[in-house]
Amino acid sequence: MKRTTLPVTTPLRYLDNTPLIVVSLLIFDSLHFIFARLLLPYFPPTTSSLYVMALATVEVGLFMKLGGAIHFDILRRHLLFFLSVGFLVAASTILTFMSVAFIDPGTASLLGKSSIVFGLALGILWLKDRFVPVQIAGAIVAILGVVIISFQPGDYWRFGSFIVVVSSLMYALHTALFKRFGGGIPLADFFLFRLAATTFFLLLIVLARNEMVMPSGWPAWVVLILTGTVNIVLSRALYYLALQRLNLSLHSIIL
Repeated sequence: MKRTTLPVTTPLRYLDNTPLIVVSLLIFDSLHFIFARLLLPYFPPTTSSLYVMALATVEVGLFMKLGGAIHFDILRRHLLFFLSVGFLVAASTILTFMSVAFIDPGTASLLGKSSIVFGLALGILWLKDRFVPVQIAGAIVAILGVVIISFQPGDYWRFGSFIVVVSSLMYALHTALFKRFGGGIPLADFFLFRLAATTFFLLLIVLARNEMVMPSGWPAWVVLILTGTVNIVLSRALYYLALQRLNLSLHSIIL
């Protein structure tokens, strides 16, 4: 009897579609500062950062446990790498959540594009990325756009923009570390341990600042769960999927 070959399932085919991943990521990424503003009435920025990251860690951990196994030996072998990445993301996340107290989410999102400059610098100078002429032109246009957006008057406004730019720098550094040292780590394990390391540092910061505040009611829980699921689990999973397929410089320009 002739054996028939089963077609690749639709979800797996979607994961191989890089343009679809990038477009989906752009949509999710545009909501980042909106979620930060939604959480502002309920918690201090450090506390909300901790809760959404912890919820995301639990969600990814449960998903991996139900779907297979968690390889803790990877965490042991790459502990310093995960601690470095976790610290950078923790600091970047707190600064992101702080920034929306000074500037509106739309402006913060535009300023977040300063990550293009940092990503290009790290990609070209450290990771030795190379461009074709069309990509060089796109990089120049992207940098000009960042300069125009970032140069705005007002001390109060500049403080908020400074926070976003520092946050973008730290996130770009973590991205470069992933491209440099994380390529051989299975993506699911990397994602889980990155989330766990980030949660660990956020917990230390919250305890040091004595800002541990329990959610006051179901509206706070709804916003937390929604933010953790959409803004962290879905958005960052797509982020790293795209990063696996693109070099750092091109990834920075597109996003």
